[in-house]
Amino acid sequence: MPTTAPAHRLSDVTASDSTLRRFLHGLPGVDAVGLEARAASLGTRSIKTTAKAYAIDLAISMVDLTTLEGADTPGKVRALGAKAVRPDPTDRTAPATAAVCVYPDMVAAAKEAVAGSGVKVASVATAFPAGRAALDVKLADVRDAVAAGADEIDMVIDRGAFLAGKYLKVYDEIVAVKEACGADARLKVIFETGELSTYDNIRRASWLGMLAGADFIKTSTGKVAVNATPANTLLMLEAVRDFRAQTGVQVGVKPAGGIRTSKDAIKFLVLVNETVGEDWLDNHWFRFGASSLLNDLLMQRQKLATGRYSGPDYVTVD
Repeated sequence: MPTTAPAHRLSDVTASDSTLRRFLHGLPGVDAVGLEARAASLGTRSIKTTAKAYAIDLAISMVDLTTLEGADTPGKVRALGAKAVRPDPTDRTAPATAAVCVYPDMVAAAKEAVAGSGVKVASVATAFPAGRAALDVKLADVRDAVAAGADEIDMVIDRGAFLAGKYLKVYDEIVAVKEACGADARLKVIFETGELSTYDNIRRASWLGMLAGADFIKTSTGKVAVNATPANTLLMLEAVRDFRAQTGVQVGVKPAGGIRTSKDAIKFLVLVNETVGEDWLDNHWFRFGASSLLNDLLMQRQKLATGRYSGPDYVTVD
C-alpha cells in the first residue's frame, strides 16, 4: 500500500513563490458544470441489501466522531470516546469509528477513553477554525496536542493568505505544522472550501496541501455555511488520484460538515469507489468528519438487521 512521503518528483515547483504560483495556476481549469453533473450522476446510484449493509459498516468505521464546542467537558469527551469504541452497546458486531476529534485541551480525556481500542484521537489545531494567529502560536497549539497524545492533527490553512495569492506562505506553514506533528501524528489539512470561492481554488489548495506533505486533505471545519459537498469532494478525490499518479504518494480525503444521513454517506462512498477505487475505501485513507451522522448510520443498520426502524431513542444524544 502506498504511504505518504515528500513529493520529490515535484520538489522543484516549491523552490520559490514564482515557481509555485506558476505550477498552481498551470493546473487544468475545472469544468464546473461537468464536475457537478458527474457528482450528481454518481449520487443516483442505488445501493441495496447486502451492499448497503457493507457500506453502512464501512461508513461507521470511517467516522471521525467530533465535538468542537466551547461547552465541551471531560465527561462529554469520555462519553463520546466510549461511543466511538462501541457505537452500539447492544450489538458487538458494530464496528468502532476511526477516531474521536476534539480540541487540544480535551485530547488527554479522549485518549483515556479510547485506550487499547485502536480508535485514534484527532485534534484540531492552528487556531481552529479561523486560523488567524501567528505561526509560533499555531505550532505551540500543535505541539500541545501531540504531547497530550493526539494521533492526528487537523490544521486549518490561512485562507486570507491563500486568497491573496501568498501560496508559499501557506506552503511553509503546512510544512512547519507537519514537522511539529513529529513522526507519529498524521496531518489533515483543512481548506474551508466554502470560503475558497471557486473550484479552481479548491484544486490549487489540494495540490498545495499535498506538495507540503499533508497526509489528508479535508474540505471544511464544519463551522461555515457551505461545507462538504459531493462536487468539492469529487474534485479533491481527483486531485489525490492525479497526485499519486505523478508521485507515487497516496493522500487521504476527509469531507466534513453537513453529512448527516446514511444516504449522504453512501453517496460519498460511491464517489470514492468510482473516482479513486478500492485503495481509498479504508479508514486509513478516507474519513467523514461528523457528529450526527453516526446516529443515523446506527439506526439504518438496526433497520436492516431487524426490519423495523428503531427511531432516535435507539441512539445516544451526543
